[in-house]
Amino acid sequence: VSRLTSCRCSRCLFLLSPKASFGPHVTFCSHPASSSRKGALGPAEGLMAGNGTAVTEFVLLGFQVWAELQTGLLFVFLLLYLITLGGNLGVMALVQSDPRLQTPMYFFLSHLSLLDICYASVIVPQLLESLRSDKGAITFEGCAAQFFFFTLCASAECFLLAVMAYDRYVAVCKPLLYASAMTPQARLGLVAGAYGGAAVNAMVRTGCTFSISFCKSNHVDFFFCDLPPLLKLACSETRPRERLIYLLAFLVIATSVSVILVSYLFILRAILKIRSAGGKAKTFSTCASHITAVALFFGTLIFIYLKGNMGKSLWEDKIVSVFYTVVIPMLNPLIYSLRNKEVKEALKRALSRMKASRVE
Repeated sequence: VSRLTSCRCSRCLFLLSPKASFGPHVTFCSHPASSSRKGALGPAEGLMAGNGTAVTEFVLLGFQVWAELQTGLLFVFLLLYLITLGGNLGVMALVQSDPRLQTPMYFFLSHLSLLDICYASVIVPQLLESLRSDKGAITFEGCAAQFFFFTLCASAECFLLAVMAYDRYVAVCKPLLYASAMTPQARLGLVAGAYGGAAVNAMVRTGCTFSISFCKSNHVDFFFCDLPPLLKLACSETRPRERLIYLLAFLVIATSVSVILVSYLFILRAILKIRSAGGKAKTFSTCASHITAVALFFGTLIFIYLKGNMGKSLWEDKIVSVFYTVVIPMLNPLIYSLRNKEVKEALKRALSRMKASRVE
């Protein structure tokens, strides 16, 4: 405080004003006039001198308003997380162990399960810790890392769902070319492209977001480090960065959705050409699980990021975010197992082998 009162710059005067609000982990500026080592500021001090304040820690408020429900929410999210891990690990193990599932479609499905595990693991452990200890503290670096990996997983899942739609297009519309088009090298290339594009998007978004000056507060009114609640803490001009960040989000979603829509338009045309009702139903059944997963994921993602009125209903945003970060990763294995005859048969064979090995 003495350091602030001795300085009359606009930033320090703002921090001393009644309008300023900040948590206990905000460090104030150290100007050359109050330092005996002029021109020799350390890395943190240099950041403070440029930004006015340096947030070293964020506090995720999460669901603290519902204090009486904290214990119940802890067990609910823990149960959902365990189901997510068990279901997705089970799908991956099933695809790897059953020779009949060694096809391109299930290769992509195993990567979708891997992304769902990573997706949930980026968010849920921190949420569980916040609910358990009633402390949502996360370091600046930890918040940036969570933001990066969350963006990476979300972007990769967008691209992978588009790749899976293209796979269904080739299988339905060009069945004679399917084996030559979806070689092991081609599969790896498509998956690597999805991860590579997601990594570039995540790096740019993270760099843009965490180069912003945060000085209004270190309390994030959300359950993980997401873009809209972080932008509310900014005290510097954010519009150019916001435009770039939302442009990237739009390009990722628009590109993925366009590939999916075009693929399914061709698939629909091919299905309509089939004369028998049984043939139409059989062909459509190979795409039903993917269509359901796409509708759930992109529907919630578009709502939360592109609806244009973020912040007007924060609890609505939290509930929708819980759905696509916690619930959807849990639902995907159920969607692909309950609606897929091949997966159900592979599961029966795996259970039969387990029973036989126990008898022996």
